[in-house]
Amino acid sequence: MAKAERIPKKIYERELKKLQAKLVDMQAWVQDSGARIVVIFEGRDAAGKGSTIKRVSEYLNPRVTRIVALPTPTEREKTQWYFQRYVAHLPAAGEIVLMDRSWYNRAGVEKVMGYCTNDEYQRFLRQAPIFERMLVEDGIILLKYWFSVSDVEQEKRFRSRADDPMRRWKLSPNDMVSITKWEDYSRAKDTMLIHTDIPEARWFDVDNEDKRRGRLNMIHHLLSQVPYTDIERPAIEIPDRPPSKGYERPPLSQTRRVPDYAATLL
Repeated sequence: MAKAERIPKKIYERELKKLQAKLVDMQAWVQDSGARIVVIFEGRDAAGKGSTIKRVSEYLNPRVTRIVALPTPTEREKTQWYFQRYVAHLPAAGEIVLMDRSWYNRAGVEKVMGYCTNDEYQRFLRQAPIFERMLVEDGIILLKYWFSVSDVEQEKRFRSRADDPMRRWKLSPNDMVSITKWEDYSRAKDTMLIHTDIPEARWFDVDNEDKRRGRLNMIHHLLSQVPYTDIERPAIEIPDRPPSKGYERPPLSQTRRVPDYAATLL
């Protein structure tokens, strides 16, 4: 298959802004209608999940659209029903939840790295479709995206992060191991799709070899899956400032001001 042409930066930025404006419209509908949306972002390490979530949420109200990226479970959480800690983060009416990884950790990294038993893994494959059908039956719009990237591109991104002190924190020991376990992760993903790509909650694959193309495609598809309509929002009127009643600001000498570092740059 021929490699897709890279999206020029100007076209990408123009279309991204258009799509982000539509996301704001969608969010207004969610608030008005009381809809509940869960969007799952899954994929290999360095597949571009986080950067896509950043573009999706960039202009959205964080009180309405929440990003959920759970840390390693505590000892107490390890004794709970596996899905229990995720339930606490599901949206209420008028909310959107973007999951930077999700309960599918068990089908991927936990399976490949041996962080769960085979019994726990098999139980997850049986229960995940049931759990998701319950969410959808209750009215939640559940969207699941898998971000695909080649082994060559993944390694390229790993090396780019390793050479960049501003992004080196993104690399974890598990990331390094994922290079040597590429086929194990591939088999785990294939098995996951067989068991959890159900009619009520389909998996959608995002070709994210080119991040610009992948972000545009994913956001456009997300918008197409939500039955939102334009909501008429009242005009905002900024009132005139009333006349002063004699307030005087205390002398600046009595405050501890942040030094004007910016002035040293001129």
